[in-house]
Amino acid sequence: MIDLRSDTLTQPTDGMRQAMAAAPVGDDVFGEDPTVNLLQERVAKLLGKEAALFVPTGTMGNQIGVRLHCGPGDEFLGEAQCHIYHYEQAAYAQLFGVAMQPVTSDRGLLAPDDLQDRIRGDDVHHPRTRLLCLENTHNRHGGVVLPQEGVAAVCQWARRHGLACHLDGARLWNAAIASGQTPAELAAPFDTVNVCFSKGLGAPAGSAIVGSAEKINQARRHRKAMGGGMRQSGILAAAALHAMEHHFDRLREDHQNAQILADACRRAPHLELAGDRCETNLVLFHVDPAAGPADAYCQRLREQGIAMLPVGKQKVRAVTHLSVSQGDVEQAATVIATGPS
Repeated sequence: MIDLRSDTLTQPTDGMRQAMAAAPVGDDVFGEDPTVNLLQERVAKLLGKEAALFVPTGTMGNQIGVRLHCGPGDEFLGEAQCHIYHYEQAAYAQLFGVAMQPVTSDRGLLAPDDLQDRIRGDDVHHPRTRLLCLENTHNRHGGVVLPQEGVAAVCQWARRHGLACHLDGARLWNAAIASGQTPAELAAPFDTVNVCFSKGLGAPAGSAIVGSAEKINQARRHRKAMGGGMRQSGILAAAALHAMEHHFDRLREDHQNAQILADACRRAPHLELAGDRCETNLVLFHVDPAAGPADAYCQRLREQGIAMLPVGKQKVRAVTHLSVSQGDVEQAATVIATGPS
């Protein structure tokens, strides 16, 4: 099966498995796992922040990010299609009593004009607006890279209005490769940033939240309260370290392979590439109703050995990653260009 449903489906490479097996470990809840400590130091430096905290999942990293800046009765502003809103079960409400105010955008980047009159102050009738959240790359907008000039502008606007800024950078590595900017440059406008090691970089699990030393010290408490205090987690941290060292630059291959799929969508009967664009490793396309719904289309693909993910009634997502080769992608492209039988 050529599995293009997600870049979370990668298998650890032999080198990664060797690094995991050889990793020195300790009890990370006591701060004594040397491999976790090394990962946290390196990712903080790479993102230009004072400190980092290793967490089990990107969802936990984002929720800690919200909690660091918001308490019960507060709210944050976020793009209406963002991961925190759609795919994290409104955990900010369940766990912390925090609300989100979703704001619509064209391509995932909120601008100051979108946010005018959205900030609510200390009126007893309203939640208090405390935080702005962005996502880069933006999943539901098709893996687009947020223009950094616009990111900086809206974060500056947020600060002038007393808001903190958090970035869901689950695929920030892809944004860095596609834009030519460093992870630190992309992270600079934000107080806290969440990054994932288990997507494009190909580690089996793990994310990190970065920020000031004070915020990350608070984050450690929130991680413990959420059940994220792992013990000899250096085994997982070793995979993340290996991925950062060996798999970051090769993300270009995933982007190139995604273009092969995007071009096939442009040629395919009954398909339309969303926005006629593909910027990173996500390919989002619409299926003409004449060809049936997206889930039926994906079932026909599966019968020919190709797995993609229906993400709407007529919308499909394909994601290139470490565990699919150029040959695999070319085979899938041939099928979608001609139409699955």
